[in-house]
Amino acid sequence: MNPKAAFRSLRVRATPLVLSGVAMGISAACTSATVHWAVVPFLILTAVFLQFVSNLSNELGDSIHGTDRNDRQGMRYSIQSGDLTPNDIKVLIGICIALSCLFGLLMIYFAFGTFFSLPALAFVVLGLLAIIAAMRYTLGAHPYGYRGLGDIYVFLFFGLAVTMGGYYLCSGTLLLWHAFLPACAMGCFSVGVLNVNNIRDMKTDAATRVTMAIRMGERGSRLYQSILITIGITCMIAWSILSGRTLLGYLYLLAVPLFVIHLAFVWRHTDKQLDKMVPMLSISTFLMSLLTFIQ
Repeated sequence: MNPKAAFRSLRVRATPLVLSGVAMGISAACTSATVHWAVVPFLILTAVFLQFVSNLSNELGDSIHGTDRNDRQGMRYSIQSGDLTPNDIKVLIGICIALSCLFGLLMIYFAFGTFFSLPALAFVVLGLLAIIAAMRYTLGAHPYGYRGLGDIYVFLFFGLAVTMGGYYLCSGTLLLWHAFLPACAMGCFSVGVLNVNNIRDMKTDAATRVTMAIRMGERGSRLYQSILITIGITCMIAWSILSGRTLLGYLYLLAVPLFVIHLAFVWRHTDKQLDKMVPMLSISTFLMSLLTFIQ
């Protein structure tokens, strides 16, 4: 197996997105409760390896369904370039699932001190569902990512599950309004990353799949992107007001100009030109989540 190709297939550049939700959950816990810091490294590792499972499964599924063609606007992945075989990707998926389960169990143990309490068992089930959902995005006979349902998965996992789950694991409590609004913000920004990726690939995706961008068209998908970013920023501000943050606690708004630049670029460009907007939005979201620790 080609190590460089394997690393490329992990799509490490996408990890800031899932880390944004993790950081936001920890930050929200810092605002309202005492943080169980022993949980944090295992929370991060679990989220990252679940992200890798999703990325690898997406590459395998897109290869099987013929989505990754030579005329695709995005970067060329390892199966498409011939550097890895489908079996290589399956091995990598198995390794990442095993590691996500290991780190997930350690995360649960450090959070609850047992695997047999109701909250611990609930997180075990949630973890298994996350693995299944990550793989079913493009794999299987009826992948939901090919039916325009990927936005729902991204909102639920990268927004609600990661942020609110992280909040609960780190604090041992769940004050809904403390966690729900920032979770919605992370969900909106994450869907925005998926949407700009889909806007970029609209022309080539149309032959093999249906995405929200294809359903809404060029103008509608860009308007959708603007709405997602606007709702995300609004949720962050509402959360700050409700949680009584000081003026210093609004420093995360320094990241807002990056979102404005992103939207301006998305409205003015198309196809492969949009490729750099995917990591830009991920990094902007990660920066905003990190700045919320200043309070």
